[in-house]
Amino acid sequence: MAERLHKVLANMGLGSRREIERWIAQGLIQVDGQTAQLGQTDEGVSEVLVDGRKVILNSAIDTQFLHYHKPDDEICSRKDPEGRKTVYDHLPALDAGRWVAIGRLDLTTSGILLFTTNGELANTLMHPRAQVDREYMVRVFGRVSPDVIERLQTGVQLDDGIARFTDIQMRPSKGSNQWVQVVLQEGRNHEVKRMFESQGLQVTRLIRIRFGPIVLDERVKKGQYRYLVKREIRELKALTR
Repeated sequence: MAERLHKVLANMGLGSRREIERWIAQGLIQVDGQTAQLGQTDEGVSEVLVDGRKVILNSAIDTQFLHYHKPDDEICSRKDPEGRKTVYDHLPALDAGRWVAIGRLDLTTSGILLFTTNGELANTLMHPRAQVDREYMVRVFGRVSPDVIERLQTGVQLDDGIARFTDIQMRPSKGSNQWVQVVLQEGRNHEVKRMFESQGLQVTRLIRIRFGPIVLDERVKKGQYRYLVKREIRELKALTR
């Protein structure tokens, strides 16, 4: 069945549907030598150019997923004007489309980071409506008292709204640093750190150990990746239904 061109290109990971609609409106996409029109479908299309670059349309190409183990010295941008390493430096090349990160991790945060070639699916999984669990191991400098735990689960006021952990568990610790395992269902900037800071505590290490049903695979070393298996892909897609 024919599909809208902007949806096909979004599913290939070239951008969100809204972005691609804007490109079409700006005349940046050509179809078989003609400027694409809003609402146009992929029916009978032989060649598509996006800003002069040829794109292969093939709806039979399966969506791909990667489990990447992010080190704590890489940024989640595709390019960095400061020349820092990015998570995209180590990903495998694609014949069509591009890798889209499902969420982001701060520069100093390590752990599991998922990628897909389906931009729309990535956006759906990142949206707060999906309520996808993000689980972290957090090393905190200072005492995490029972009162603090209760406030963090009830909800604390941040500058961009109320934030709360859906689960928080203390882990065996030594010295002035305590390990805490937390779960939340949002992906706001620096959210975990800001929540602890609201209680006068400093996060000294942050590791994401789970995104939805996908758990950090310790066999995947930092800076390396593996493809998700079919079972994991089914479980991840089920979160969008």
